[in-house]
Amino acid sequence: MIEITPPMQHALALAREATDAGEVPVGAVIVDPVSGEIIAEGRNGSIARSDPTAHAEIVAIRRAARRLGNYRLPGLHLYVTLEPCVMCAGAISFARLEKVIFAAADPKGGALVNGPRFFAAETCHWRPEIEQDLERAEPAGDLLRTFFKARRPV
Repeated sequence: MIEITPPMQHALALAREATDAGEVPVGAVIVDPVSGEIIAEGRNGSIARSDPTAHAEIVAIRRAARRLGNYRLPGLHLYVTLEPCVMCAGAISFARLEKVIFAAADPKGGALVNGPRFFAAETCHWRPEIEQDLERAEPAGDLLRTFFKARRPV
């Protein structure tokens, strides 16, 4: 059995909570890599909040900024179960997060290694390190496939 790192394990648990709430199953955790402390967390909440910006990453970034009293989050790492979209990539850049670790790639809506590849654009002022957690890609992808299959039957 593969040992799951605590931050991504926590993000996957948040994604399952999102599913239980009828939201797209995405979870995000912001961590201080030096101490290992979870600074903030978020899960998708666009439906419940009637807020198209309530993606897991945005929720976690807002909570981290409030907790630390700063809109910049240098040195912190974001763990997220799905490759961030362009909106979330913009927020990640503005927050100056040091690193993004995502599980499942998103060929349709992703913006880091798919689609517009936001951080590769000349106009992007801050580029975090990007890493895909390939060992967690399948469990994260399974959550998404199960969620959408139940809502979009063949």
